[in-house]
Amino acid sequence: MRIIKEVGRVKKIKITVVDRLGKKGCHRGMKVGMTFDYETERGLMCPMAAHIAFVYADILKYGGNFGGETPYKTRFCCSDPDTVMVYSIEIVE
Repeated sequence: MRIIKEVGRVKKIKITVVDRLGKKGCHRGMKVGMTFDYETERGLMCPMAAHIAFVYADILKYGGNFGGETPYKTRFCCSDPDTVMVYSIEIVE
């Protein structure tokens, strides 16, 4: 297991829309394939998704991991019950 811990360096976090569950489109225009730099572009994301992403990004920024197949990467989804957008969040080197 690798540990990402460098004092004074902000980790770059990438968020990608990876799937859509539901028949309707996202009411904020998110589409599969869109990618965002968490530090500089999260304001372009749907506010509901950005709110949820904060928790995951905070864990990644401080060296936390989610125990999945790929270290320092996981998925989360927005809270829209009509069309659930699925996002991937990861540290990129």
